[in-house]
Amino acid sequence: MNKLFKFFLIILIFVGLFSGVLMSNVEKPNYESLSIDNNIELRQYDVIYIAEVFIESERTDAIKAGFKILANYIFGGNSENLKIAMTAPVKQQRVDNGWKISFVMPVEYSLRTLPIPNDKIVKIKKITRKKYAVITFSGLNSDLNINFHKNLLKSYLKKNTIPTHNAPIYAFYNPPWTLPMFRRNEIMIEIL
Repeated sequence: MNKLFKFFLIILIFVGLFSGVLMSNVEKPNYESLSIDNNIELRQYDVIYIAEVFIESERTDAIKAGFKILANYIFGGNSENLKIAMTAPVKQQRVDNGWKISFVMPVEYSLRTLPIPNDKIVKIKKITRKKYAVITFSGLNSDLNINFHKNLLKSYLKKNTIPTHNAPIYAFYNPPWTLPMFRRNEIMIEIL
């Protein structure tokens, strides 16, 4: 029994490490690091294009539903039956009584070149150059973990008198089977 447990533990660690490596090979948005203070970074992001859906639901249900709809779009559910490469992170932002869920589109696309979504709930948008304060952390994307790190980031911004704009964005970089200790999560708050 002890050998079987050790075997499964090794397999679990291997899968966690492999998924971390796998996600490090997907495209991520370009940005310039303006400053770093421990796990908080001020960043200037280039223009990006996103596919976005709005889901009226609780946070965890919203991200599951939104992910499924957006995955359908990039896996060919569009006017050209075009498969678009997966990128990271998957983003989530609270808006009114629901959540915006978005995928960042690969850098080679623009509003003109992205195919039209078959599902009208999917919106393609251009996000202009923006600055964000970002806190990076590992673990599950539970409300407890998110709220803890969101409060750390907000305290940092208040202490340093950095003005903000819009609701925080939650960014998740890894598939759900990634071991919590190997996950990369971020909370991003737009700064002025």
